Amino acid sequence: MSDKTRFHFTGICGTAMGAVAAAMKQRGFTVSGSDASVYPPMSDFLRSRGITLSEGYREENIPADTDVVIIGNAISRGNPEAEAALERKLLYHSLPEVMKEFFLRGKRNLVVTGTHGKTTTASMLAWLLRHAGRDPGFMIGGLPNNLGCGAHFSESAFNVLEGDEYDTAFFDKRSKFLHYLPECVVINNIEFDHADIFNSLAEIKLSFRRLLNIVPRGGRAFINGDDPSCLEVAVGAPCPVTTLGVGAACDLRLENLKYESDRSSFTLAGAAYSVRMTGEFNVRNAAMAAAAATFAGLDAAEIRAGLEAFDGVARRQELRGEVNGIKVIDDFAHHPTAIGFAVQSVRQSYPGSRVWVLFEPRSNTTRRAVFQHELAAALATADVAIVAAIPDLHKIPENDRLDPEQLAADITRHGGQGWYVTGIEAIVHKVTASARPGDVIAVLTNGGFGGIHQKLLAALEPECGNGSTLKPY
Repeated sequence: MSDKTRFHFTGICGTAMGAVAAAMKQRGFTVSGSDASVYPPMSDFLRSRGITLSEGYREENIPADTDVVIIGNAISRGNPEAEAALERKLLYHSLPEVMKEFFLRGKRNLVVTGTHGKTTTASMLAWLLRHAGRDPGFMIGGLPNNLGCGAHFSESAFNVLEGDEYDTAFFDKRSKFLHYLPECVVINNIEFDHADIFNSLAEIKLSFRRLLNIVPRGGRAFINGDDPSCLEVAVGAPCPVTTLGVGAACDLRLENLKYESDRSSFTLAGAAYSVRMTGEFNVRNAAMAAAAATFAGLDAAEIRAGLEAFDGVARRQELRGEVNGIKVIDDFAHHPTAIGFAVQSVRQSYPGSRVWVLFEPRSNTTRRAVFQHELAAALATADVAIVAAIPDLHKIPENDRLDPEQLAADITRHGGQGWYVTGIEAIVHKVTASARPGDVIAVLTNGGFGGIHQKLLAALEPECGNGSTLKPY
């Protein structure tokens, strides 16, 4: 691709696609792009950099002199531009391939992976390097509050990449992280997920083994030494492997864990650290970030200062507002394990509060029946759990769908209070009829959930404090 100068991005308004497109324009390439919806702030960002944008997908959006078409992960066969690239026999690539050739080759790439915690851990690691003056490039699937954006490329020797095991493109079913030329890999944990592309946990483990197979001998993998799947994946790995966890057999021991309502502290390799986040999972995230930062050359004092200054990630335990003593929390959790972690963290942050969970089963996995029982157990750790209707239900085969009514009933059988409520307004009404001062309402979704956060805050003001209670399903 080195002799190519004209690039067209199909699906340009995604965070990663837009960041790479802008960085390529800055390097002197001619860049155009299209997306189904072109709207601020990404559209303003791209146009301010001189990139030609088209709304909607049409064959004619691809300039006649285009050298390479970059096809986003969300694009599938049948898309007019994807079909045009195939029919015109144009050179086409995935976004990870372009990143590898133009931004990752020759750099020290630190890749953070795992079923849970990779966004937070990658955000911490990128911030530690920036806070210590290293100005890393980064690509993160969230919005780190300290960094101001999810993607940035620099002239630094370092890149921090959130390594997703999801597939690369419709024409490349390998995991994205296999393109990232890792010098250092973090594996937080490995569980079954992405039921739309993986058939089993064994398939996911195979993808992680392939990742470890491309870490150089001078690199390193930091893995969760308390996770049997991580340990299994690392057997026979050709790169150096360091286990990290609380277990006695771990190479790096997490010790002296202490939890307060607004922070957590721990020691690692004899150094004491503190982070303004709650929950054991965030201690593990911070420890992994600290280990990778040490590998990158930071000392304990630099890491300690950076962790203390870390402000978290948008949509991870984010307080959206409080009305008359009732707090509304936004969180991204959707996998059963992550839901359990989220409830644990809320209880630690707000001890003694009644905890509500409003759960939207929206991911490709949670809309399926694969976690029917696990979701019930996780949601039952809250005091009250409301299960919303499944979005785009028609996209899931009927015999493979989650049963939300059964899920609500199972939550109650597990000792919680489970409700299945369809419609945003009905959920808001159900909450406002029973919420009382001191309650914490955690909204768990990987989407927008119909703007329910603000609707709740608006509705709670006149309604709260009636002291009524919900009856079980």
